[in-house]
Amino acid sequence: MESVQLWTLIIVGLSFALYIGIAIWSKAASTKEFYVAGTRVPPVANGMATAADWMSAASFISMAGLISFIGRDGAVYLMGWTGGYVLLALLLAPYLRKFGKFTVPDFVGDRYYSQAARVVAVICAIFVSLTYVAGQMRGVGIVFARFLEVDVNLGVIIGMAIVFIYAVLGGMKGITYTQVAQYCVLIIAYLMPAIFIAILMTGNPIPQLAFGDTLANEPGVYLLDKLDQLHKELGFAPYTSGIKSMIDVFAITFSLMVGTAGLPHVIIRFYTVPKVRDARLSAGWALVFIGLLYTTAPAVAAFARTNLILTVNDKPYQEVPQWFKTWEHSGLIAWVDKNDDGIIQFRPGKAFVGKPQFTDQVGKYGQRVVANQPTDSENELYVDRDIIVLANPEIANLPAWVVGLVAAGGLAAALSTAAGLLLVISTAISHDLIKRVFRPQTTEKEELLYARIAAAFAVMVAGYFGINPPAFVAQVVAFAFGLAASSFFPIIIMGVFSRRMNKEGAIAGMLVGIIFTAAYIIYFKFVNPAANNPDHWWFGISPEGIGTIGMLLSFVVAYVVSRMTPPPPPEVQEIVDHVRIPRGAGAPPAAH
Repeated sequence: MESVQLWTLIIVGLSFALYIGIAIWSKAASTKEFYVAGTRVPPVANGMATAADWMSAASFISMAGLISFIGRDGAVYLMGWTGGYVLLALLLAPYLRKFGKFTVPDFVGDRYYSQAARVVAVICAIFVSLTYVAGQMRGVGIVFARFLEVDVNLGVIIGMAIVFIYAVLGGMKGITYTQVAQYCVLIIAYLMPAIFIAILMTGNPIPQLAFGDTLANEPGVYLLDKLDQLHKELGFAPYTSGIKSMIDVFAITFSLMVGTAGLPHVIIRFYTVPKVRDARLSAGWALVFIGLLYTTAPAVAAFARTNLILTVNDKPYQEVPQWFKTWEHSGLIAWVDKNDDGIIQFRPGKAFVGKPQFTDQVGKYGQRVVANQPTDSENELYVDRDIIVLANPEIANLPAWVVGLVAAGGLAAALSTAAGLLLVISTAISHDLIKRVFRPQTTEKEELLYARIAAAFAVMVAGYFGINPPAFVAQVVAFAFGLAASSFFPIIIMGVFSRRMNKEGAIAGMLVGIIFTAAYIIYFKFVNPAANNPDHWWFGISPEGIGTIGMLLSFVVAYVVSRMTPPPPPEVQEIVDHVRIPRGAGAPPAAH
């Protein structure tokens, strides 16, 4: 295992040196460079940076693990997150770029001629961004804890230092070109082990095709048929079956789509290109670059699930591979021998009450003894979903340098998104609050200083929550998407396509969407989690999908209130015409 640690140190060290070098080379000298990279980023580079910005630790580390454990139902994440970019390309990116504002709160404040609307948008942007960035920093700590064998908290601090350098120094200019490098690292790190494992399992080097191919060691038997068979033998539902209702699948997918299209750290990327046409091209390139990873994720999930069952289940503990015992030390995998036979039994149900809490004792079979009381299920194995991608190369017995490459890819994914989110927080505070609300006389030099101070503050807050994660960090992904879907998306769409939409309608729509979505999720996730099942959900829609209903409510309330209140000033309607209607298209219809 020393070679794994050595390779990890080398590859991670080289990649970090590259990121810091790019940040120093591209240090921002003006607010325009700090906020939008001087609007001089080519579409291909911006598409690559956008892909890295979006593909966070959740996409790189967690998504395949999620699909691996829930099977076909995991497709909602693939469809929702990629579908969101279609919405971005068609409905948002070119219009927002043409409007010419640096941030989403800036768009909201100017389009709806209201400081109150701007402040509400700032609060939403900061909340969504802090939610995400705390999870990214924790992901960095976990990767360091496993591969560099340092304390998780120290890993978070190292990540904070790296992000601080290139986010605070370079701003959007430094972040953009750093993210281009990070995309290259993360996509190679994701695809290379997937290709190796595809060849080993099916003989087909293309993971997306190997996923539906026959097994190399069992001619005529398809991989997914084998996985379904293993599931049935162990008592799980077939891997290719889905248990979610169609309405919930639709609601979650749609919430993820419009949540993606409304996320502030993604939208701001389309201000960094030279022309409006380039914004749409950037979204197209981002789809291509994202698709490389997202179409590979189901294959990675199936490979890992199959290998996990075949190499661990019904095996004596003394015979399990070394990777299992190594990951035990991270606390992300554990075994309790419920029937005292020394054999690991992977079955449906929870193995423990909560996550495993290890003691210093060693069991009679050599296993680490867990202090938790086990549950009544027959399952003896606890596997954290987040280890699937990171452990996959070790499960498949790939070379040590591949394992180190995957560690570098996970860090690149987490750090690239963290940097984009920190920039959203810093611009929301320095530009949208200080410059536009509290202190309009702020000079460009002062604004740049405030932006860097805000970014530094945000790094420290993110680091704190990475070291002391609140219980809801893992659960709150649905909250963030629902909030973005029910607040930003409706008012941006109506701000672009409706000349009649006014500030009263926008504020009412945002507040109703946010309050309804937050109340629903908080109730089922935190207040009464025992009721979090289809029997108690409204219309059978889970908290993960309730953002769709919140979005519809926001649209309806905004429309009704706007029709009951005075129309926007003529100059605002002219701005909408300018943003939405191409030159030479004829006179726009009158407001009604």
